[in-house]
Amino acid sequence: MIGNFGTLEKYSAWFAFGIALICFSLTVEPTGSFWDAGEYISTSAKLQVGHPPGAPLFQMIGAFFATFAFGASTKIALMVNMVSVFSSAFTVFFTFLIASNLIQKLWQEEEEEEEATVESYSLTKTIIILSGSLVAALSLSFSDSFWFNAVETEVYAMASL
Repeated sequence: MIGNFGTLEKYSAWFAFGIALICFSLTVEPTGSFWDAGEYISTSAKLQVGHPPGAPLFQMIGAFFATFAFGASTKIALMVNMVSVFSSAFTVFFTFLIASNLIQKLWQEEEEEEEATVESYSLTKTIIILSGSLVAALSLSFSDSFWFNAVETEVYAMASL
């Protein structure tokens, strides 16, 4: 029997978050792209109005991140791009927790007659649940569309979150 499954689950979710954050941070775009990213960067940095329908929450959070450029105008695009990096890494974090919860629910439906609680999972069940959840979370983070939205200023990463 494994001691505290909940603690292992949280550490594993943060591990998936860390892997995604490091990978996305290493590959984040340092400047603007040729599509809407440049507009989102400039409207975020100056808190201006973008094209309809707009993304006011994204722009406010982008303005917050732009303050971490500390006056270096060449770093504003990178800092606003980091909004997508953090949003995507948190999406991976929550994907891990959702997958873990789904696997546990499916397992409990199969074993209705047993009194298996979350705290009493065997080592085998714990490894299966956590590794399956890690595969699900990292599969999302390394998928093509998700990765490209994670490393540039677009609203899709925050929408996924």
